[in-house]
Amino acid sequence: MAEAAGPGGDKLILRGLQFHGFHGVKREERTLGQKFVVDVDSIADTISYTDIYGIAKDVVEGPPHNLLESVAQSIAKATLLEFPQISAVRVKIGKPHVAVQGVVDYLGVEITRHRKKA
Repeated sequence: MAEAAGPGGDKLILRGLQFHGFHGVKREERTLGQKFVVDVDSIADTISYTDIYGIAKDVVEGPPHNLLESVAQSIAKATLLEFPQISAVRVKIGKPHVAVQGVVDYLGVEITRHRKKA
């Protein structure tokens, strides 16, 4: 993130969270589901990583979204709403099992959201 760490210098990092979800526009994605890999970075003091993990799990394993951007946005929004002490959050979501002609670790999106200043 371009922003410096929080007042105490804390940056919470969760890497490689794996969940099974039903996101995508293809019928197979909605019926069979697939693995999603999630990374979350947030700038804040005194936040439990298990709380952020729970948000990511609830969103990815919850109701389906057509786009990964929407899944990432839901995680970022819930994180900022739940924890007012978080000033910014970055969410990266990857699909490791995609139908492409080539070898990839995953394809995905990364978004960064900042708390709006009053």
